[in-house]
Amino acid sequence: MEKRNATSDFILLGLFKHTRSHLFLFILVLIIAISSLTGNALMILLIHRDHRLHTPMYILLSQLSLMDVMLVLTIVPKMASGFLTGKRSISPAGCGLQIFLLLTMAGGECFLLAAMSYDRYVAVCHPLRYPSLMNWQRCLQMSMGSWFMGAADGILQAVTTLSFPFCSVHEINHFFCEAPMLVRLACSDTSVFEYAMYICCVLMLLVPFSLILTSYSFILTAVLHMRSTEALKKAFATCSSHLTVVGLFYGAAIFIYMRPKSYRSANHDKVVSAFYTIFTPVLNPLIYSLRNNEVKAAMKRLLGNLANLKLQ
Repeated sequence: MEKRNATSDFILLGLFKHTRSHLFLFILVLIIAISSLTGNALMILLIHRDHRLHTPMYILLSQLSLMDVMLVLTIVPKMASGFLTGKRSISPAGCGLQIFLLLTMAGGECFLLAAMSYDRYVAVCHPLRYPSLMNWQRCLQMSMGSWFMGAADGILQAVTTLSFPFCSVHEINHFFCEAPMLVRLACSDTSVFEYAMYICCVLMLLVPFSLILTSYSFILTAVLHMRSTEALKKAFATCSSHLTVVGLFYGAAIFIYMRPKSYRSANHDKVVSAFYTIFTPVLNPLIYSLRNNEVKAAMKRLLGNLANLKLQ
């Protein structure tokens, strides 16, 4: 098959067609994306401004919100502009940047969620040792480590994916550049890279996921032995929120990156990709705020301060 010029653009076929039903879905996605940006930005603002939330748990949560904001901004503006203007082309550099940013945020969230599960494990199982085991230095190391591991995976997959020669058919049946979709267009043998990408996904997804399951197995054992009803409710509230986020994020990511090639469907991939890049980020602040009394109290204090400023 004819190989294309390495400098020519890719064409993103997009998520929606120009029909009335798809226009409704497009508006719905925009509303969800804006809600996601607003909710996560508000979560970052609350944690930054309220000194009562300056704890490792909420610092890690602020990093999760920051990753979600950047994830939405990486995907939605390009998708929206392509649908509204009809210009669906994206340069190889732009495509590589999307892959890098996507995997930096998604990979970083994998390790960040594992760090958050360790924080909950220490808080529930070793409360007296919490100040020493989860100090500011450890929290900073976990946050920076999550960003670094995500960025390392992102740059590796972006550079390797774009190094392949691509065939004359350069249409990507997706609404953003994603490594598994781009590899399908390569004219050379990609089996070694696909195997390496699979191993990388095992490390990025299953290793942190195993750590999360291990942490929560210890937490569950400790919670079941609690005699205080109030402590039991608080432990269940914080841990169930985190487990909900973990289930949503890891379920979608494993579906996209760890299925055998023979079971892949472009339409299914687009729907699931939309779920973990657009819909999941809007759920995170809702889950953590609606089920967390400390966040709700911080919101009331912020609204009270704003009301006082208006009266002055």
